[in-house]
Amino acid sequence: MNKLSFLPFIYLLLLVVAPAAADDTTPTTPDFWRLADDGAIAWTYDGRAHEDHIEMSGRRVSVVLRYGLDERGRLRISRGMVWPMLRTLPNDTHGSLQRQLSWNPLEAVNVRRSMVAVHEWVQRIALRGMMEIDSRSTGLGIHRIIAPSPELPALVERIVLKNIVDRPIEFQIDDRQFEQVVPAAFCVDGPYVVRQVLQGAGTYKLAPGDSVQFSVLTGAWKQGLPMPEWSADREIEARRALVGQWMDNLVLESPDAVLDRMFAFSKIRSQESIFATKGGPLHGPGGEAYYAAIWANDQAEYANPFFPFTGYGYASASALNSYLHFARYMNPDYKPMPSSIIAEGDGYWNGAGDRGDAAMIAYGAARYALARGSRDEAEQLWPLIQWCLEYCRRQLNDQGVVRSNSDELEGRFPAGEANLCTSSLYYDALRSASMLARDLSKSSRLAKQYDLQARALEQAIDRYFHATVEGFDTYRYYVGNKVLRSWICIPLTMGIFTRAQGTLDALYSPRLWTRDGMLTQAGSETFWDRTTLYALRGALMAGDTERTLSFLQYYSRTRLLGAHVPYAIEAWPEGSQRHLSAESALYARIITEGLFGIRPTGLRSFSVTPRLPESWPSMRLRRLHLAGQCLDLEVRRDAHGRILVTASREGHKPIQRTCKRSVSFAF
Repeated sequence: MNKLSFLPFIYLLLLVVAPAAADDTTPTTPDFWRLADDGAIAWTYDGRAHEDHIEMSGRRVSVVLRYGLDERGRLRISRGMVWPMLRTLPNDTHGSLQRQLSWNPLEAVNVRRSMVAVHEWVQRIALRGMMEIDSRSTGLGIHRIIAPSPELPALVERIVLKNIVDRPIEFQIDDRQFEQVVPAAFCVDGPYVVRQVLQGAGTYKLAPGDSVQFSVLTGAWKQGLPMPEWSADREIEARRALVGQWMDNLVLESPDAVLDRMFAFSKIRSQESIFATKGGPLHGPGGEAYYAAIWANDQAEYANPFFPFTGYGYASASALNSYLHFARYMNPDYKPMPSSIIAEGDGYWNGAGDRGDAAMIAYGAARYALARGSRDEAEQLWPLIQWCLEYCRRQLNDQGVVRSNSDELEGRFPAGEANLCTSSLYYDALRSASMLARDLSKSSRLAKQYDLQARALEQAIDRYFHATVEGFDTYRYYVGNKVLRSWICIPLTMGIFTRAQGTLDALYSPRLWTRDGMLTQAGSETFWDRTTLYALRGALMAGDTERTLSFLQYYSRTRLLGAHVPYAIEAWPEGSQRHLSAESALYARIITEGLFGIRPTGLRSFSVTPRLPESWPSMRLRRLHLAGQCLDLEVRRDAHGRILVTASREGHKPIQRTCKRSVSFAF
């Protein structure tokens, strides 16, 4: 019997016996939210108390909304405000001005001397790049929208009050204003002023069916600067248009509506968290901790290689900018790259030593350059790519794998003197650099040299890391490692499938897989979504389509519609499952690189190795930006069971290929 026939039973068994993190926001049964017709997800109050948090960002502000309903449907909400470019002392990784603000604007509204906020009952909350809340109170229907301004350092809230009874209602909206001065002694360039301003105060009498709106802006500026003119309508419509732009490019169309929506939401979170710093646009993880700064893993490795696919110019600009910031630290002595560049580019952090950062940067920069398809940008990045590759070569040990002080987990778990992740990243970077060297007309000898180094490294990785661990024919993460680690997935994402079967069986075993994703280390309680996201991508790339689809569907439904929504998260127990933005880019790459198997092979070429599930007749990516083109890419199964891949461009005849394993396109 085909072992895949046991999958439904195994899958249910895993969900029953797998350990779960004991936390209020731990994803459990996905039964709070549903897909809405307008592209949002919606939570309709059904009598259950529940709390959650979500991060939203503009170019000069970020906010973590903590919200929830009690057993009577009454709303609790607070705002964790962050202003990344208002730097505080010490001006380090965490030196962004932050304030926790919990005032409910409905406290300014009084009907017959009774505060509307006290008697508010929420019916529905919806999310689609902003939060919308529908509720009722003392004869009023209440609709509010909460969104970060795309450009102002401010959060905007617009509240519409509608008379929903058959008699006139008279009420007052108080003119509430709040101001807090942050003393210069705590500021890099202060003092700063935090303000909450209400527009629309007054006394109103509404006839049945009539409505009125008021608005609140929460922002911060350097003291002495004038308060900018603002309009809630203008800011909300600008945010809506931006979200629409993200949603309308790189659109997944598959038979699974949850995957389509989770993919769409991953584009929101990954692209919104880019800040207009004095050092240029910098993508930041977020999480009330990491802003106006870049990392060799989160940005260079995870997010930047994805951005060209979206067609969002500001995201690609941030990617190029981040690599050029790292390039400032190239040196003739080949001292390590910093792990992070902080404080709008003014400083750096290398507190964990060499984490394999050069391998991360070379991998990401080469993949970004190929996907972006810009010869000018590729030429700008080429010296950085070469420097990082040479740094890694100089770190090879006697067994031919790369030494580093730690890995991206920075000592949270042991990584030995040479770990599987760093060498795997270096391997892929060599492959991409060889392709790029040919397209940039560098010496053919150099391209061949990188190819030879990649082949030698692939063999060294197998010799050094291959082991039987806990009964699985897979990899040890480092010499001396005797328990399973979820980062054994990383060779799969780099196209190394020598130990694929044992590795996949280990990853999906109860030793690593839990209802919350993959544990970092077997026997622990810690999970980081980034390893789960890498593993799902690698498993699809290795051709484990049917089994992986069930795990991907479960993960996606849990993160999108469960108890903590709507994005991929960082970790647990660390960080309270923050919505760090680069993890959403990693989710999107499960689709682009895993399910569709897209691999840029040149500035104007790419290959596709699709993994179309047996139950799916077709899948499509619309408005995919790649190889200097805007494409629709369709994968479908014809009446004879053949897989057909079609690339379509506006104004051109579609190009169709019959796919046995992979196909290539060039423009």
